[in-house]
Amino acid sequence: MRSAELGDAHDVARLLGDLGYPCNRDEAAERIAVVRHDPRQHLLLAEIDGDACGLVSLYTLYSVVHGTELARITALVVSPASQRQGIGRRLLREVELISRRVGVSRIEITSNLSRSEAHAFYRDCGYSDGSLRFVKALGD
Repeated sequence: MRSAELGDAHDVARLLGDLGYPCNRDEAAERIAVVRHDPRQHLLLAEIDGDACGLVSLYTLYSVVHGTELARITALVVSPASQRQGIGRRLLREVELISRRVGVSRIEITSNLSRSEAHAFYRDCGYSDGSLRFVKALGD
């Protein structure tokens, strides 16, 4: 488990593609650079024998509603070949450690309604169903 570096752009792009959000290496490098320069964001890679097999990204923010800092997981993915080996749970544990270290009292995860296996995984890891989220893209 380690923070993603610019040299990890190929692996980050591949893992985001596995999650259903394809991007190329240059786009992934830009995203890594943004995260690395923002102390409220984290992008972690899980590796097995030096090969990236999982990714989690999170950011922390102050919630006016809750009156405290919270963390929001914005991506969590384990490569198909590495699933069901405890990597996702390890990524969540690392997020929880980081969150506790910076004073976060609540972690939120957003997951597409169609990802029922992911929902079962989060519940198994102690996360409960939360609020319904609405999205509006602001295009041209």
